[in-house]
Amino acid sequence: MKKEQDYFEVLRKIEKTPKSSQRQLAGELGFSLGKLNYCLKALKKKGLVKLQNFQMKKNKINYLGYVITPKGISERTKLTINFMKRKMREYDELKKELEGTK
Repeated sequence: MKKEQDYFEVLRKIEKTPKSSQRQLAGELGFSLGKLNYCLKALKKKGLVKLQNFQMKKNKINYLGYVITPKGISERTKLTINFMKRKMREYDELKKELEGTK
């Protein structure tokens, strides 16, 4: 379950900032560089993300970034739905507990 949450966070962050370096992604997610690298390798192996060459126009520098594949978008949607279902169950359980203490 924790792994799915990590994958979800990585997919969300890549979608928002696909040109971020691994170091930037790790910092923004609060992950170690090793943990992010592990997640990215797993997501690449599943076909959910791929490496893409980007070119900065001013400096003419090529660098690598990650983009979400169509399969990755579908998986992120599933992870989002599962996350929301889990939170709704937690909310319902807390609500019942609170009602029981009245």
